[in-house]
Amino acid sequence: MTTPAFQRARSTQAKQAREEAILDAARTLGRRRGVRDVTLTDIAAAVGMHKSALLRYFETREQIFLLLTAEGWRQWSADLRGDLERRAHATPTEVAEVVAATLAARPMFCDLLAQAPLNLERNVSIDSVRAFKLGTFKEIELIDGELRRLLGLTESQTVDLIAAATSMAGALWQMATPGPRLRELYETDPRLGHAVVEVEPRLRRVLAAFLTGLDAGPSTTASVDTP
Repeated sequence: MTTPAFQRARSTQAKQAREEAILDAARTLGRRRGVRDVTLTDIAAAVGMHKSALLRYFETREQIFLLLTAEGWRQWSADLRGDLERRAHATPTEVAEVVAATLAARPMFCDLLAQAPLNLERNVSIDSVRAFKLGTFKEIELIDGELRRLLGLTESQTVDLIAAATSMAGALWQMATPGPRLRELYETDPRLGHAVVEVEPRLRRVLAAFLTGLDAGPSTTASVDTP
């Protein structure tokens, strides 16, 4: 099988189209295989170019997936806020259910949430990390408006909630997708029953406990951690 001859994009429009094709390929491969197992060579082959040619458009494999993580933040935030905006009232348990459900419905985003701090942010330029972090903070600010309205959360409480939700969603997704051999082991050995994880129910329970236990008054300490 031969790779189609690659022609470098010349115009701005052609360059944007090629970048979008690369992102589409990475998105498809990530969903199919898991982000960790997708290489730059895999992505290049999917769009019919050599790896060295792909690097004219993106600095690293990690930059491609960090951009997809930022996209995931925007999409998840919009979906979460859309649900919350339709509610005149909500209990802590109901908010926990919405946060957990909207995250669990995005398996690749959960995968990316785990990969971002471990790998993706560590092999891109400082400018790329800055843009990613600022975009994430913007989405948290938008979510904060709805959580403040419904539950009276402070900004620091919202940051803590979203940090807990997104970090746990990433970790739980990794635990829930161990591969066929490990899954068979966990399911056939009664002593390993707790290793079989379902993302949404466990995330919902933990977030409900977190929100129910929050002090309704202003927080005395602001969190500076990034989700």
